[in-house]
Amino acid sequence: MKALVYQGPGKKSLLDRPQPVLRDPGDAIVRVTRTTICGTDLHILKGDVPTCAPGRILGHEGVGVVEAAGAGVASFKPGDHVLISCISACGRCEYCRRGMYSHCTTGGWILGNEIDGTQAEYVRIPHADTSLYPIPAGADEDALVMLSDILPTGFECGVLNGKVAPGGTVAIVGTGPVGLAALLTARFYSPAEIIAIDLDDNRLAVAQRFGATLTINSGKADVTRIVRDRTNGRGVDTAIEAVGIPATFDICQNIVAPGGVIANVGVHGSKVDLHLESLWSANISITTRLVDTSSTPMLLKTVAAKRIDPKMLITHRFKLAQLIEAYEVFANAARHQALKVIIEP
Repeated sequence: MKALVYQGPGKKSLLDRPQPVLRDPGDAIVRVTRTTICGTDLHILKGDVPTCAPGRILGHEGVGVVEAAGAGVASFKPGDHVLISCISACGRCEYCRRGMYSHCTTGGWILGNEIDGTQAEYVRIPHADTSLYPIPAGADEDALVMLSDILPTGFECGVLNGKVAPGGTVAIVGTGPVGLAALLTARFYSPAEIIAIDLDDNRLAVAQRFGATLTINSGKADVTRIVRDRTNGRGVDTAIEAVGIPATFDICQNIVAPGGVIANVGVHGSKVDLHLESLWSANISITTRLVDTSSTPMLLKTVAAKRIDPKMLITHRFKLAQLIEAYEVFANAARHQALKVIIEP
């Protein structure tokens, strides 16, 4: 079995690995038909995720076909086409009962982190009944790969946590795939203004096509001044941080309005400065969240109804044997005008 294996900070290899086997009655083995690369995988390669040890197969997104199911799996059988959730959830522990599947005591974000992931020919899925979703016949499986992680992440961590509301003003700082997913799903709530902020003019052009009402290149313009001018000096009701570096979090602090929300989505590998000297009296909220994927059933229905088309995020395609090349393209997204890449067997 070919698999992309994390070898330590900055190192990865496409190696032969044994096919996974069932370890628990609730497990399923899925033959991966499509997967992709996430920005979090790049954070792992930078050494920002200490829970991921060298030797781990990366990847936590994908669709596939059930190859084998444990005796305790009631909802799936061999041959079923399934969406793989980036979050594994037992459905029974205290956190799962609160809808915080990301903190499941025997699951959470473990795929491609604490257990082997989806950038391989096969993957073992714990808690299969509550960590897989059936794919309806005729569904566009390319589009559904985007529902493993980035679409629910942008929606839950950005839009829901950010309390996006009709008539509100939203700024999305970082228009990579997850920022664009937040933009697509923010439109569910009809905000009056969606401001997209990035260093990459190509991604800003994509954001405009996706529905941004204003785009700002933060390397060429004074973001704070433009946003304040656009909002009559107030700032934005929701500032979504979708990168994970100090500079973008700082932009959010500078442009949030009194009573507003900074919704952090990005994976931060280094500390950021919190400017309480400016914000202590501003009645703002700062939210953090690891995606729970509690919104996945709703998003599946929304995509099936063609209310949104996450396939628009796909820019490149590779075979599994080209996975190292796919990483190079994804890691140098500006040069290659890359958003999401699809990887097939």
